[in-house]
Amino acid sequence: MCDAALTVKTGSEVLQDRSYTDLSGKRVGLITNQSAVIGEKQIVDLMYASGKVTLAAIFAPEHGYRGQKEDGVKIGYSIDEQTGLPVYSLYGAVMKPTPEMMRGIDVLVFDIQDIGARFYTYISTMGLAMQAAAEMHVPFIVLDRPNPLGGDRIGGPILETELTSFTGKYPIPIVHGMTIGELALMVKGELMLQGLETLDLRVIKMEGWQREMQWPETGLKWIRTSPNIPDYITALLYPGICLFEGTSASVGRGTLEPFKIIGFPGIDSGELATDLNSKKLSGVRFDQTKFMPKSIPGMSSNQVYQGKEIPGIKVTVTATHLFQPVETGVNILSVLYGLLGKKERELFFSHSGFDHLAGTRNLRLALEKGVPPEEIIDEWKVLENQFLLKRSKYLLY
Repeated sequence: MCDAALTVKTGSEVLQDRSYTDLSGKRVGLITNQSAVIGEKQIVDLMYASGKVTLAAIFAPEHGYRGQKEDGVKIGYSIDEQTGLPVYSLYGAVMKPTPEMMRGIDVLVFDIQDIGARFYTYISTMGLAMQAAAEMHVPFIVLDRPNPLGGDRIGGPILETELTSFTGKYPIPIVHGMTIGELALMVKGELMLQGLETLDLRVIKMEGWQREMQWPETGLKWIRTSPNIPDYITALLYPGICLFEGTSASVGRGTLEPFKIIGFPGIDSGELATDLNSKKLSGVRFDQTKFMPKSIPGMSSNQVYQGKEIPGIKVTVTATHLFQPVETGVNILSVLYGLLGKKERELFFSHSGFDHLAGTRNLRLALEKGVPPEEIIDEWKVLENQFLLKRSKYLLY
């Protein structure tokens, strides 16, 4: 067991402790957002105030530099009011730093808190920025941060190449159990993107992090990583419940409990909760509920079933170390789909959306055929074991 008394030092804090010597004499392009903090202060503000780092530009991922934009909202160029630095959006007209944005930059630094799910787009932004750095022959430095789900939990199908997209760039499981720095090393080492052979990639490691640690054991404060991931429990649920975003069900967007509740019009939510609880899934409980999605600016302005009360279930994690998010999500999908009528089933899956999230067509096809969840999950194990062997070369902790 890990020592819960330990407080983890992120790569940012280790860099600060070293008086930013790794960046001496360099003009720095910093890829970051509101999640990159030391204590209560953002890394940009700390670097800028230090007098030891020459910041040339800020690059922002989905949701923007201060993390206030909703999912899917395209973002343009801006100026940071506090520092006067240009802020280039990597979720707008372009997804990858251009040569013009990179002009005068000597090193790209990546510091964003990931949540350990393949389809959380910050890791796609990292990979595209790595490509840009390689093309411009500048080093790429990752300031490592914890995987909130821990480093010893994996789950879900491996992404199939033909389903590669911005919400899934790498042939890894939905839950991969790697830190952002470890993943960067694997993306380069396994040539998961073109042109990375010559990239000068460096990772500034954390101090005190152990693989079995989940977020509460790190001693770090949770910063909302995106508008609908307000806390660690939501991040833990997200890899499994997010699959429902490729269906006609609601995942609670438009409420203050996104990804903690799931609803569908006309469903017998009591039967759904009872059937799921009878499965005795590890570390989780299901309770009958109902909710009405509404417009919440900055979180969910226009959501499915907005203004309509719908029945559903609340998903409560009872033991975080036992809970398996993707396996739980697949069981909920199976039971809910089995309760639907023929017409609802025909419209339930958005084939493109669901398949891209799952990373395979096989999951949807198996659910449509009524294959038991246990058999679906067993199908992943061979490829999961191959992934574990491959990733072992890149683990830093």
